Amino acid sequence: MNDSEDLSVSRVPDAAVAAAQRGRLRYYIEGQSTSLGRYILEQTLFFFLRGTPGLVGIGLRALAYRMILRSDGLPIVEDHVRLCQPANIHLGRQVYLDHGVYLHACPQGIFIGDETFVMHGSEMHVYNFRNLPHAGIWVGRNCFVGEFCLIRGQGGVHIGDAVLLAPRVQVLAVNHLFDDPSRPVIHQGITAQGIVVEDGAWIGAGATLLDGVRVGAGAVVGAGAVVTRDVPPRTLVVGTPAQVVRELDADLDTDEIQNEVFEAVHGEDESLHAAAVDLRRKK
Repeated sequence: MNDSEDLSVSRVPDAAVAAAQRGRLRYYIEGQSTSLGRYILEQTLFFFLRGTPGLVGIGLRALAYRMILRSDGLPIVEDHVRLCQPANIHLGRQVYLDHGVYLHACPQGIFIGDETFVMHGSEMHVYNFRNLPHAGIWVGRNCFVGEFCLIRGQGGVHIGDAVLLAPRVQVLAVNHLFDDPSRPVIHQGITAQGIVVEDGAWIGAGATLLDGVRVGAGAVVGAGAVVTRDVPPRTLVVGTPAQVVRELDADLDTDEIQNEVFEAVHGEDESLHAAAVDLRRKK
């Protein structure tokens, strides 16, 4: 299969070239909104409401932001949340966006299911100027996206229900081509195959999921792991690259899973065991 037949490959020029071709002002506005009129409306609301703190700000944004995004009820949006192309953002009931969250939703958009929490500093980014057909981010119901997580959705990211992403997880559904040694990597294009995280999975703090992988239902990815291949359902994987270290028994509780992650990666280091105990106390 050549590049023209493979929809996951794009050799469209990088962002700087695309901006120069389209005109920098037009390129900027297209990246922020779906039309000039909507851009003016959205930026006006952001100017007056984005920085308003506390319950007053949450209440005002719940009413006003329904004019610019799609929501199954009143959205719960803290102060200083950045929304680009909000017309392509769909929030389910009781979705919570914490302080400093950044959602950038190009055409197919970002969908966040009912009662999902997206915590401080997390970013969901789908800036699809290359017209990739599967770009988008779909997050299921009752999920928790921890602080400072990064989800890049150029190839499409599908996250199931009741999935836990611990702080600083990276889900990167995009990769760069580098087969031509005569050209800088940034000019060679990208691949974007997509990532799937099935229901009930837990991705540990600082773990990275690379493009093209599927994490099976109920699987656990250890802290700091780099996932380069599919993770079978109900298994525990750790390391760089991540490897299966055991299948998860139906009666294995959360404390036992956390202990196995730390022991598999770090051995019996007492300070790390103490960190695991502290994590359990915070849950």
